[in-house]
Order: sequence, then structure tokens, then C-alpha cells
Amino acid sequence: MDESMLPDNMVALAKQVVEENAAAGRKIALAESCTGGLVAAALTEIPGSSAVFDRSFVTYSNEAKMEMLDVPSDLIETFGAVSVACVWAMAKGALANSHADVAVAISGIAGPDGGTSLKPVGTVVFARALRGSKDEPEGEMKYFEGGDRADIRYQAALWALELLLP
Repeated sequence: MDESMLPDNMVALAKQVVEENAAAGRKIALAESCTGGLVAAALTEIPGSSAVFDRSFVTYSNEAKMEMLDVPSDLIETFGAVSVACVWAMAKGALANSHADVAVAISGIAGPDGGTSLKPVGTVVFARALRGSKDEPEGEMKYFEGGDRADIRYQAALWALELLLP
């Protein structure tokens, strides 16, 4: 593979995501907050990713989450942007506003500021939604400890890529 500005293991995982989703005939979309487009950048490092990767929404602000992904303002006010409820809505919004079969959403606190005792720096929430599924999106909260901002965003991007595997 050509030189990449991203770490080799991230590019290798992105290549696996592209190949396996292509084999499964699936298109993917992203709704990224704390990763700021890092997952999309990894996917677009891969030649042929356009056959699989439909689009990404980088919704860093709460307003962007509401305007681009139809996340209800009362949901953000009640649970916060870093909540499973919010990423569920983000993933559903990414599906509704794309041609994707699967969408992954990421929101978190990469630091160095912004953490609380309930949601410390390193808290990241993820959701995966599948088109046509009658189930709620799969959601989970992870805690990536001991890292700086770059490390937390890197770990979150790797986890999001894992969630895109069929």
C-alpha cells in the first residue's frame, strides 16, 4: 500500500472494512463527533472505497447533530451529546439521510477538558444502526483511559472501524 499519513494498523483495518462490506454488498455511512472525520479519512485512504463508503457527517456541535442528523434538542438537553441515546439518534439520522445499509455514530470527550465525574475525559459512546432492522441501534459506552486527546481519538476511530465490519 502507498504511504499513508495514518497509522498502518488503522489503514489495514479500514481496508478490511472496505473489502468485507464490498463482499457483503453493503454501503456505509458515519456520524462522527469527537473523531472529527478520522474514521472517514481512514476509509478514504483505501482505493475503491467509493464502492462502499456513501458519506460521513462530522457533527461536532450540538446544532450540527440537530440540523444534519435530526437529533432532537430535548434528547441532547436530557442525556447530553455524549450518551448512548444521542449516538442512537445520530446513527438513525445518518441512515435516514444517506443511502447506506449500516451507519456508525461516535461521540465522546477527547479532552484535555470537558470531562466530569460521570463522564471523564476518555468517555466515548458508539452506536451502529442497520437499515431495515426493527431493533434499536446497538449502542455502547467505552472508556479509553490514560491517553491524550490524539490517543483517545485514535482508539475511538479504531473501535468505530471494528463496528463497521459485517
